[in-house]
Amino acid sequence: MKFTRPVRGMIRAAAVALSLALASTLVMSAADARVGGGMSSGSRGTRTFSAPPSTSTAPGTAQPFNRTFGQPANPGVGAPMGGGFFNRPGGGLLGGLAAGFLGAGLFGLLFGGGLFSGIGGLSSVFGLILQLGLIFFLVRMAMSWWQRRQMGEPAYAAANSPGPQPGNFGGIGGFGFGGGTAPLQIQPADYESFERLLSEIQAAWSNEDTNRLGQLATPEMVSYLARDLEQNRARNVVNKVSGTRLLQGDLAEAWREGETDYASVAMRFSLVDRTVDRATGRLVEGSEQPTEVTEVWTFVRPRGRSWELSAIQQTN
Repeated sequence: MKFTRPVRGMIRAAAVALSLALASTLVMSAADARVGGGMSSGSRGTRTFSAPPSTSTAPGTAQPFNRTFGQPANPGVGAPMGGGFFNRPGGGLLGGLAAGFLGAGLFGLLFGGGLFSGIGGLSSVFGLILQLGLIFFLVRMAMSWWQRRQMGEPAYAAANSPGPQPGNFGGIGGFGFGGGTAPLQIQPADYESFERLLSEIQAAWSNEDTNRLGQLATPEMVSYLARDLEQNRARNVVNKVSGTRLLQGDLAEAWREGETDYASVAMRFSLVDRTVDRATGRLVEGSEQPTEVTEVWTFVRPRGRSWELSAIQQTN
């Protein structure tokens, strides 16, 4: 099937735009090398598949978990879809196949072929129909994922949402004190523990000290972090995080399940996030300049024990 020159120009322009967008996504993902790798990992007890309420520190929504041991009470409702169809490595077979097929098609368009020229050279009307069908399928996947995510919003979020709080820098260590409606009361000493854990976990990660991480986080979180460290070793790089400083934080929600306390806290902090070559120390990713990050960290405290990191969620 032959296209007129204007139509071919439009198609190539769209292909270039999509290629650049895909490349930007991959670059941004690679730069998120801090604890958790810029992913949403861990568990929040029975609320794992319910988004924590918004706060003044994180007014958007927390992303669903890419990695979790938890299982939804009603499978298929509120369950994460692996972070969309441009997943990070290890994010699922379907995401990898979709990205691979789309990438091959874009290169085909850029070099004068059809969308599938990179994998088969189809340029007939039938090939065009297949192209449109694939695009339609991917769009439907994205819409379906978004609808399921919205359906997964918890009924209790509105009741527990603290809303904007003045003076978030006036609390302990930069923390505000939430809206005071959480079932579990969080005391100033707890906020001090959260800030301390933020710095100590980043330091243990930077030192690749899994034994220390085991003292500061749940076994589930340690398993994810240990795997991330092993991937860094395979690449012959090490992620060095320094200068971690809490800028603002407040409580999203706190609750108790049996003998276990949970607290989800929105934190905005700055840090220097560098990935360097393990042998030479040459900067591979990141920057020497501090960057700001906003994440929701969930902490867990079994009765009679100290707080531990249970989950990290990225924010929108």
